[in-house]
Amino acid sequence: MGELNVDEQSGEEKERIFMKRLLDDVRALESMLDGGMIESGIRRIGAEQEMFLIRKDGGPAPLAMQMLERLDDEAFTTELALFNLEANMKPFRLAGQCLRRLEREIVRLVDKVRVSAREIGGDVVLCGILPTLRLEDLSLDNMTPKSRYFALNKTMQRLRGGGFQTLIKGLDELDIEHDNILLEACNTSFQLHFQVGAREFAKLYNLAQVVTAPVLAAAVNSPLLLQHRLWHETRIALFQQSVDIRSATLKKRGRRTRVSFGERWVDDSVIEIFREDIARLRLLIATDVEEDSLAMVAAGKAPELHALRLYNGTVYRWNRPCYGVHAGKAHLRIENRVLPAGPTPIDEVANAAFYFGLMSRMLQEYGPVRDVMNVDETKENFVTASRHGLNATFKWRHGETVKARDLILNELLPIARAGLKAKRVDAEDIDRYLGLIEERVKASCTGASWVLGSWGPMSDHGLRKEERGRALVKQMVEEQETGRPIHQWPLCDVQDHPMSWHSFLTVGQVMTTDLFTVRAHDLVDLAASMMQWEHIRHVPVEDDAGHLVGLVSHRDLLSLVGGDAKDQVAVVDIMKTDVITVTPRTPTVDAIAQMREAKVGCLPVVEEGRLVGLVTETDFLDVARRVIEEQLARASGEPSGQA
Repeated sequence: MGELNVDEQSGEEKERIFMKRLLDDVRALESMLDGGMIESGIRRIGAEQEMFLIRKDGGPAPLAMQMLERLDDEAFTTELALFNLEANMKPFRLAGQCLRRLEREIVRLVDKVRVSAREIGGDVVLCGILPTLRLEDLSLDNMTPKSRYFALNKTMQRLRGGGFQTLIKGLDELDIEHDNILLEACNTSFQLHFQVGAREFAKLYNLAQVVTAPVLAAAVNSPLLLQHRLWHETRIALFQQSVDIRSATLKKRGRRTRVSFGERWVDDSVIEIFREDIARLRLLIATDVEEDSLAMVAAGKAPELHALRLYNGTVYRWNRPCYGVHAGKAHLRIENRVLPAGPTPIDEVANAAFYFGLMSRMLQEYGPVRDVMNVDETKENFVTASRHGLNATFKWRHGETVKARDLILNELLPIARAGLKAKRVDAEDIDRYLGLIEERVKASCTGASWVLGSWGPMSDHGLRKEERGRALVKQMVEEQETGRPIHQWPLCDVQDHPMSWHSFLTVGQVMTTDLFTVRAHDLVDLAASMMQWEHIRHVPVEDDAGHLVGLVSHRDLLSLVGGDAKDQVAVVDIMKTDVITVTPRTPTVDAIAQMREAKVGCLPVVEEGRLVGLVTETDFLDVARRVIEEQLARASGEPSGQA
């Protein structure tokens, strides 16, 4: 996320000084472009590998600071949350065995994290969104203790004027409001860097916008968020909403979000993007910058452009322009931020090979892409790929409609192969990595389809969402260690993943959220009918805002037996209002103790006064049954569920 040395309290004067430095940096870059000071004639590639740190049970583990101390390696750095870690790969020239070397470097660094994490009771997994994440994991206690992150959180909250609203609709619907920016930390990615020359930047940036959709369609790996089945690459929607700091007024005016795909083609220069971003998007953070970039350029030296790089790090274009200095020479890169982490290093490098190959050849095949494609259709393709993966249908050249699968197999893979060949990438590596993309697409098996294909059958075996998430993560870790690509993974089999007691520690892991409720003024007969139809013994009573106001039990209805009164009686006349409640974070053992002491058969689960679930004695009996079955299975040596 760029420069970390940022004061949490910036102040208006400090912001004005920083803005002056930022504008100077833009002018300095303009002079460098005019003076030919940007490196050209060489194509380098690089990558950033983000990962989740997890506990042995598969849940997120806030171990980042401990891990950095143990690893003692400058290749690793922090991310927003303590359960995330980032590894930065060294750049390679796009030639020879660069792809093989990239994969080896990823494997080496991830293995290094894995070994160190296991020594302190943790582990590491590569996935776009961790299936075991819960909303309670996204508290400020899990934010990395760096001033930059707290400054961002404070500024974003102030500009937004309230909580962060997230609404994503897929197979399920997620609609939540959160009080900090840690929803962003649900995402981990595999970011690619592609060095370009100044004069070719515009055409190659536009091309990057075009190829993003088909490359993403073959790489999707993030279908679950907080146990909801949403987009095949839910990271796209989540990231855009999790850092959306527009006020209601700015939304009405159609102000662009900080996370964006872009609205137009680049005409001539990278400067167009930086100018537009600075003009439209406010400063979020500022720091002291001593460098006089204009003076350095005048002296023929390449400045670091600290202010511009810090600002650019708070603008999250999916294809982001980057400036850097290496060995005294300034260069430009296109950073592809779209691809998810995982499922395995070889899958990631295959995605990279597909992207780098297209970036190296499509201009020769298509000419300037703006001449054959519409920018709005390109953006629509990106969203469609995020939603549907390989099931997407794209608008392609001259408005042609084509299925993602057919486009990749019949047209784009041959172009990517020619692109890598032209760069003299090792022929064996081209066959290996692009062959893997071909096999994955033919099998229609992405990381997202593997998760979704495993999720449903596990519910048929009676596993709760919490258990399903843990089973998925456990198998991800096991498969990633084998190095097999995703299309060779078997679906997650519940019998291979014994029940973990970590799945039943709190009420939130056991409770039922699909509730049947009534309102106080409803007829008692409605509550009675619900109980009969759905075979339930308790019906919560809530108001129109979702606040718990009472509870009706089967026992309460018995008082009306023998008369016709229930045809006229309202729920308010018989409901209990002195209801014992718990929260999702209440330990399971405490909830059981409360039920036994109060001699009640259920406990409504309430958060901030609103009903969020219900836990009953039947739920706890089911847990007990499964614990006994698990112990019997272990004793007999048979798979779980067959004892």
